[in-house]
Amino acid sequence: MKWIWILGLVALSESMILVPLKKIVPLRERLREKDLLKAFLELYPYSSLEYLYQQPGVSFQPLRNYLDLAYIGTISIGTPPQEFQVVFDTGSTDTWVPSIYCYSAACEKHNTFNPLKSSTFNFTGLPISITYGTGSMKGFFSKDTVKVAGLIIMEQEFGLSVLEPGKFMETAPFDGILGLAYPALGVKGTTPVFDNLWMKGLIAKGVFAFYLTNNQRKGSVAMFGGVDPSYYKGELSWVPLSRPLFWQFTLNGIFMEGVSVGCKGGCQAILDTGTSLIVGPHMAILNIHRLINAKRSLVGEYMVSCDSINKLSDIVFSINGVNYPVPARAYIRQQGANCYSNFEAVPSNFSQQDWILGDVFLRLYFSVFDREKNRIGLAPAA
Repeated sequence: MKWIWILGLVALSESMILVPLKKIVPLRERLREKDLLKAFLELYPYSSLEYLYQQPGVSFQPLRNYLDLAYIGTISIGTPPQEFQVVFDTGSTDTWVPSIYCYSAACEKHNTFNPLKSSTFNFTGLPISITYGTGSMKGFFSKDTVKVAGLIIMEQEFGLSVLEPGKFMETAPFDGILGLAYPALGVKGTTPVFDNLWMKGLIAKGVFAFYLTNNQRKGSVAMFGGVDPSYYKGELSWVPLSRPLFWQFTLNGIFMEGVSVGCKGGCQAILDTGTSLIVGPHMAILNIHRLINAKRSLVGEYMVSCDSINKLSDIVFSINGVNYPVPARAYIRQQGANCYSNFEAVPSNFSQQDWILGDVFLRLYFSVFDREKNRIGLAPAA
């Protein structure tokens, strides 16, 4: 395959563009290396996905946890362009970056947008407030030119933060978020980035896709407007959405050696690029940890014998009649001499029963997000 690099853009055809994604060291690993993880988790206990609720004039997104985030990409905003490192996040909708008006310590350590330096900036003032599992932001909406991998969106609405409290946002390895969930999940009266790309004819089809990998020879990418089949093996298997708000679908069951280990009788799941691990209900994850002999550490993480990587069976996710095995080498991560479970439970006092299939799953399976037909496509990653 011939690669043509133009300003960081890999262009395969006029109808599809690729956005290079950079793999970074997750915050959890950096904190662990400095013996700061236990103190951090005590200050900011993990809260998983909770559904949208709204108050007049303010949008509260689902709680998000980016502690294990590993992939970010670059966008620019304004004229002349100002660059930002953002999460391309299928679990949220709105796009936001820090502003020069933000007085939090977090903003001092990240790229901030300066409206005074953009000739195309337009203030709208619509408030935005987002609460995350490990942080939050408050700010306002504005409009300006947004550039995503060479595609220019005029008068795109985006959020500017004025407050980012908490140590998590201060140490986060990204500046902001580019949301790719459905518009109904975002601030009312605004049009998300992907919808403008689609509606304005900047991409040929209302689809985007992700290829996530640890392989440095062929980097991770997000695709907009089409799908490059060289990034997956075989044929795509399509899964209808059960709720076109998140990228939510019906999970038929989870099995290990043919025995149910979770989601008995079926449940709901969300495919989420903004979550690194596989997250599930408290009791189901405890059961999986028991089966793989994972022991809880003093920090609160679940540790596994590294010898188990070559001995434990696959954990299989059954989706729309197709089995998707997740081998031990994927659901156990090794850092130095220690190995950790890539399964994480929501707190026991949460009623949330949905599963979240994050990057652990997405590194194994190329994923297509089809807004035109409200479906997800999956195939083994090349």
